Amino acid sequence: MPKTKVLAKGKATAAARDRSIALRVNGRIVEVRTPPHRTLLEALRDAGFVEVKRGCEKGDCGACAVLVDGIAVDACLTMAWTAEGREIVTAAGLGSREAMHPLQRAFVERGAIQCGYCTPGLIVAAQSLLAKTPDPSEDDIRHGLSGNLCRCTGYAKVFEAIRDAASEMRGARRRR
Repeated sequence: MPKTKVLAKGKATAAARDRSIALRVNGRIVEVRTPPHRTLLEALRDAGFVEVKRGCEKGDCGACAVLVDGIAVDACLTMAWTAEGREIVTAAGLGSREAMHPLQRAFVERGAIQCGYCTPGLIVAAQSLLAKTPDPSEDDIRHGLSGNLCRCTGYAKVFEAIRDAASEMRGARRRR
């Protein structure tokens, strides 16, 4: 059999395995058609969620971190179909320009953003940390961000921003 027919057949077979899944992202349902091997990173970016950054694609840098049911996961290591029916939140889903999340505001105010590429992943990791540890120590923050790499900031301002946001979030919890 000629090679071109085998390739064409293989593509048809792969397309037949694609399936539609419904992802709940930032509070809305997004329908995506995906093959079984597509990562959540690829599915989210294809659906327009460009704040989920493509970094190392092997789980080392954290640039693609998203919250899945409140826990930070590397979207590059998560198959898209495993996130169906779960709550996915990106850094952009935490707040908006008009109503910034305390972490987003603190990162801006503290100058914790340099080039900005790693920022969404850092904010997602910090949110996951603060949900479990509302008053984190320096070691807690270091551990909470251990899966995130930044080549620009040196992390000092990132740590300050997380401490500021944690303080603001604790105050908001007390007022409820």
